[in-house]
Amino acid sequence: MRIVAALGGNALIRRGQPMSVQVQRDNLVAAARALAPLAADHDLVITHGNGPQVGWLALQAAAWQDSRAGAGTDATPLDVLGAESDGMVGYLVEQALACELGGHPIATLLTQVRVDADDPAFSAPTKPVGPGYRRPEVQLLAARGWQFAPDGELWRRVVASPQPRQIVELPAIRHLLKAGVVVVCAGGGGIPVVERDGLLRGIDAVIDKDAASALLARELQADILLLLTDVDGIQLGFGTPQAHRLSAATPRSLRRLELPAGSMGAKALAAAGFVETTGRRAAIGRLDDVAALLAGTAGTQVTRDETDLG
Repeated sequence: MRIVAALGGNALIRRGQPMSVQVQRDNLVAAARALAPLAADHDLVITHGNGPQVGWLALQAAAWQDSRAGAGTDATPLDVLGAESDGMVGYLVEQALACELGGHPIATLLTQVRVDADDPAFSAPTKPVGPGYRRPEVQLLAARGWQFAPDGELWRRVVASPQPRQIVELPAIRHLLKAGVVVVCAGGGGIPVVERDGLLRGIDAVIDKDAASALLARELQADILLLLTDVDGIQLGFGTPQAHRLSAATPRSLRRLELPAGSMGAKALAAAGFVETTGRRAAIGRLDDVAALLAGTAGTQVTRDETDLG
């Protein structure tokens, strides 16, 4: 079986935790233990988010710029920061997996993902990156030209998140899988690029990880797309005494739900799109339940027809 497993940001940094390498290493121990058994019997591709990491790197770049060259436009664009975060997170994932897999080959591949330059997302940034801020901090940082949106009691920077259209390194990923390599790729949705005059050029954006993972799973003809998070699936009536897990769904039923756009809503759309275009299964649920998700006995199982679950 060929599996694409998309790690949510909680696998690396949980809400309220400090942004440090050691915290990410500690959190990835559990992620590696959950994912390692899949590599023994299946082709495994791992993707991951990078929202906290790319925002952290942006702050580092801005601090250096302010101290050396004065405030102004960002010295390091988001596509380059995305590549930096992909390498950093991929390295940490590789090391965590190596402790569980012994000598099984693992490779991180920096992955360019083509987007459309005229995507409407560039005029309406919605993707949160980096830490949360209080209002006075937001007013100072807004002088850089950064845009912000509320996130609970805090505010976070938001950036453009265009739709992924093409996985540029797809042939290389296929070759690695054929050779039995566990592939870590399309981190943070991949490095956003556009085609200009026949060449690929980076563009200032952060692609949604779940949307890119669904595209990757479709192009790789994966048997299942696992969208792994810190809750046991899509919750109906979330935040109410009547809240309960949606155990089975179809693409049509998912699209009728009103879910938070930046979190579970993105996962629901990714799962729906993958199932619609391939007829194969997607599952949304806890990283700790990955074996049961694969077996179809946990999480929210998404199929073209609910009777497909048996």
